Amino acid sequence: MFHFSCWRVRRERTKVGAWHDGRVKPRLADQRSPAGGIVRAARRPAGWIAPGPRPPEDPARERPELWPGPDEDLCWLCGDFRILQRTDGHRFSLDDLATAFVAADALKAPPARVLDLGCGIGTVLLCLSWRFPDAQLAGVEAQEVSAGLALRSLAWNGVETRVALRRGDLRDPAVLPEGRFDLVTGTPPYFVAGQGTKSDRVQRGPARFEERGGVEGYTAAAARALAPGGRFVVCHAAPALSRTRGAIATEGMHVASVLEVVPREGRAPLVVVITAGWPGDVAGEAPPATLVVRDGAGAWTPDFRALRRAMGQPDAPPAG
Repeated sequence: MFHFSCWRVRRERTKVGAWHDGRVKPRLADQRSPAGGIVRAARRPAGWIAPGPRPPEDPARERPELWPGPDEDLCWLCGDFRILQRTDGHRFSLDDLATAFVAADALKAPPARVLDLGCGIGTVLLCLSWRFPDAQLAGVEAQEVSAGLALRSLAWNGVETRVALRRGDLRDPAVLPEGRFDLVTGTPPYFVAGQGTKSDRVQRGPARFEERGGVEGYTAAAARALAPGGRFVVCHAAPALSRTRGAIATEGMHVASVLEVVPREGRAPLVVVITAGWPGDVAGEAPPATLVVRDGAGAWTPDFRALRRAMGQPDAPPAG
């Protein structure tokens, strides 16, 4: 799912402006799709070559429904993988990228099976399917709009034969895919009802506020699905760290590591990404680590550049 969207959208609007109703406005280099949506131009440094697996050459040739329609855009994600998003709704952000980055290195060997709980529009699923091209992956998502976008993105990138999506409430054991998974991920909503003003825009309310349970539901589902020797990677709001630890302990798992994500030097952490596993598989908790995204001058830090390289993104902004 997706939470700190306001941070990302403000950043995007600085670059590209916005429509009068708050939707993300096209840049000059963007193109209109045959279905009326926006196809985002790649913003890459000169000479940069995308690593990793390649999507089909022309994914919409036989399936025109894959093009972004009105109020949708097709954006670059990892390498040459792209993702469909609503311009007025749920959009991928820093917490999704940090979760995928931590999950990608959570195990000593590449996972054979990966499950993403509450997968939203499929950001973490797509990132991990890019990172692990031989893995079988599955996602669970209750929102019809988000699940529909995720399915189309999987097809656009040519991974739908090895990435399955279950529609339904992850708290229902019958909704979870069969078998156990080496890697389970989740980004639960960060706010309980009454903590703030709930957006009435499509997707945003359930992505930020607990309508179908919170971190406890995600952790219980992870415990049902996690294989011996596996890892559960969960992202939550930094102030909720103790609550997340409690949910993990309730399910009999142990915390292996905690990464604090700081948007800019000198500020408090926005989110924490916690890695957990079964007691016999976790020797002890590592010292806490911190990822600072931007330094005091607003430039990407070396650590964030390394994250972007690991996830198939340019580690320097394009010139101009």
